[in-house]
Amino acid sequence: MYLNQVFEFSMVLDNKNFQNVLAMTYDKINDWEEIEEYRDNSFASKGITVLYRNSQYKKKIKLIVNSAFLLNNKKMDSKKLIKKSNQYISKYFNSTYVLDDFNLTKVVFLADIDVGSIKNVFSYIKVLQRIGKVKGFSPSDYEHFNKNNSFCLDGNSNGIEFAIYNLKELLVNYFRKSEISYKKQKCIIEDSKNILRTEIRLTKQKTIRAYTNQIDDSNQVATLLEKNWEIFLDIFTQIIPFGDFYKKNTAIEIIQREIKDTLLKRRMLRLITLIPEKKSLLLAQKALNYRRIDDIMKAFEKINLSPITISKRQDVKYLENLYFYLFNEN
Repeated sequence: MYLNQVFEFSMVLDNKNFQNVLAMTYDKINDWEEIEEYRDNSFASKGITVLYRNSQYKKKIKLIVNSAFLLNNKKMDSKKLIKKSNQYISKYFNSTYVLDDFNLTKVVFLADIDVGSIKNVFSYIKVLQRIGKVKGFSPSDYEHFNKNNSFCLDGNSNGIEFAIYNLKELLVNYFRKSEISYKKQKCIIEDSKNILRTEIRLTKQKTIRAYTNQIDDSNQVATLLEKNWEIFLDIFTQIIPFGDFYKKNTAIEIIQREIKDTLLKRRMLRLITLIPEKKSLLLAQKALNYRRIDDIMKAFEKINLSPITISKRQDVKYLENLYFYLFNEN
């Protein structure tokens, strides 16, 4: 599976310098969004979008660098990414600014999981929503995502955001406002119909430093590209329990058949009952009132069973472990 990364670089300017840059590039700006923000897509086909934030309190320029576009979906090479970014940015700003003038402020990891059918996309989202709150994260609604077709979490001050959603629906809504030809839209939408997209965002500089153990932007980018799957899975596994998904009665049968330890079996059975009651994996774990909760989660993992069960209202009886798709496509 191809794991794309999108980097956000920011630079704060005083009003005079900001207005000079804006005046120099204004004719290029082709997507006005709101009174305080402008978007320039003139280099978007190269993988770089420029945003101008003309706030009363802070004048900011952001660069959104899409690695997949910039590197033509080839191997994530940090030297090539930085070199090409510098070339385009220097050209764009007439050599006034280069990449080193900006600070790395955000990185987004994007994984497209092909789950085989649009029905599976809807089914996975419904069962994942039953996870609710997990340690360190709380449910959230993000702009552009339909809450009925997505599962979004916001880190509790840890600088991490998580979203898994129906890619086809997002694209359909985007294309309603787009000038892309119907023929091209249809092709893109057809390719996305079975895709469950996952976004993991590191939104604070301290979070990026913690995951890279680097201070310099270039070294941070290099580490993020080199360890992209390691970082992605570290966060993904904090949120999505390992294992296949079943209806509650089937999950009970599997636990009774596979688990020999009576006390462990009792706690596992209690946990799968508590999750839908508490509407949260974290609250269910707390209600279980057992300090070694990691041992219980590992027991579920060992028998390839998710503690999150499929609702009675869903018309599917089984969904394969999401990690099967990640590990087999990676």
